[in-house]
Amino acid sequence: MNVTLAFGLFLLILFSVGVIGQKMFKIPDILLFIALGIFISPFFHEIKVIEAAGEVGLVLLFFLLGMKFPLKNLGAGSKKVWKAGLLDAVLGIVATTVLSRLFGLEWKEALLIGGIVFATSSSITAKLLEDKNRAETNESEFILLVLVFEDLVAPILLTVLIGFRGGDFTFSDFGFILTKIVLLAVVAVALSKVLFKRIEHFLESIKHEDSFIVLVAGIALTYGGIAILLGLSEVIGAFLAGIMLSDVMVKEKIAKVTLPVRNIFLPFFFLSFGMQIKLTAEIPYLTLLIVLLFWSVAQKIMVGYFGGRWYGLSKRESLSSGLSLTQRGEFSVIMAGLAAGHLKIFAGIYILVIALLGTILFQAAPKLNRAIFSKVAERKED
Repeated sequence: MNVTLAFGLFLLILFSVGVIGQKMFKIPDILLFIALGIFISPFFHEIKVIEAAGEVGLVLLFFLLGMKFPLKNLGAGSKKVWKAGLLDAVLGIVATTVLSRLFGLEWKEALLIGGIVFATSSSITAKLLEDKNRAETNESEFILLVLVFEDLVAPILLTVLIGFRGGDFTFSDFGFILTKIVLLAVVAVALSKVLFKRIEHFLESIKHEDSFIVLVAGIALTYGGIAILLGLSEVIGAFLAGIMLSDVMVKEKIAKVTLPVRNIFLPFFFLSFGMQIKLTAEIPYLTLLIVLLFWSVAQKIMVGYFGGRWYGLSKRESLSSGLSLTQRGEFSVIMAGLAAGHLKIFAGIYILVIALLGTILFQAAPKLNRAIFSKVAERKED
């Protein structure tokens, strides 16, 4: 099948699955695209084109998110979110690793499970925030900053896990990874302050949207690609690229021309995500799986609630944040790729179930919030 025909058919299938699923079953299109990927994976082995298309969608998603965080706002937010990020890392990585050890896994395997459990799915969460019209709520900024913190920690942890697998990882590698992250951020700030501020009038003078989107997409993909060259995540690079353009006068025009392109390519990311999940009739480490599912939800609720309170959110907003952080996704899939045998099957099943459960909790967060606080108020009156 030629590439043009394959793309066309996949777009039509994604459209059909999304519309039918939402109208008949009221299921978010994200989960339907993941399920479609799982279904077609045994029959479709050439996924490089799908992965590449999904990569473009993911980069543009985080590029647009970065544009919502001007430098002054990001700096202020970082000062308030570091406590939540630290709690997230301790509960997600350290506590999960210890818990996995109690079930008999080796230290390297347990740390790998800690990495899989740690990071919330940035792509699913960001998409849900937009789809459910929660992108402008008080807790959305806190949620996104927690995701950014995780996206900075996850590549470092991934490097550690790869090093452990090769047996040659040293503590100097920590410093090297951190240096690259700082360097990428410093360059982004410098480009924002020096280059893009000076060429604002040039950007305004570009009247043709076709040329404008080519320039914008080129900036986002290039900086995401540079992050990959440095051994980091393209998500970090794309987010920083968005920050670079967050203060320019034409930011609304940038968002307007980028959004349709993102919407075309992003479904391919969730499709390829599903194609990487392998399922079997027998579930390995079943008891550990059940415990981790409960722990995964509880851990993120604690991060959202206590972290949200430290950030300055109300109790209702903090609880809503915790309920909205429970789904895992892309980084979990990447880390699961380091597993082998039964552990890989276990990781795939865990990611699928927690993505489904987390998405349901995200959608139910406002109703659960109201129900919980209504009962608390009733008890106080009694």
